[in-house]
Amino acid sequence: MVKNKIMYGKKVKGIERSTFLIGADGILMQEWRGLKVPGHVDEVLKAVKSLKTQDKKVA
Repeated sequence: MVKNKIMYGKKVKGIERSTFLIGADGILMQEWRGLKVPGHVDEVLKAVKSLKTQDKKVA
């Protein structure tokens, strides 16, 4: 995502680290914005596994 930031006292456009989890039906299931890298992969994998578990219960 592109967002406005202040860098060295100047307003600039910059990249905001973001992750989006999209379901099989194309619907946004979860989003993470302004994230920190350490631990993020584990958090996303946990969310994916949770969705898989929910899908099995529905099927």
